[in-house]
Amino acid sequence: MTDNDIRQAAEAGCRTMSELTMRTGAGASCGSCVELATQVLTEARAGRELPLPMFQQAA
Repeated sequence: MTDNDIRQAAEAGCRTMSELTMRTGAGASCGSCVELATQVLTEARAGRELPLPMFQQAA
């Protein structure tokens, strides 16, 4: 499992560490990568999501 694999999973719609584990197996064995994998996943998601303050105010 590489950081690129995690980014690709995020681009495919993976949003949580649980989803990442189901899709890729990351963290399923010893769990030593969970912290780093969560960080990469969070960063990858943040890069894709655009803040839309107009919609937040309208809601």
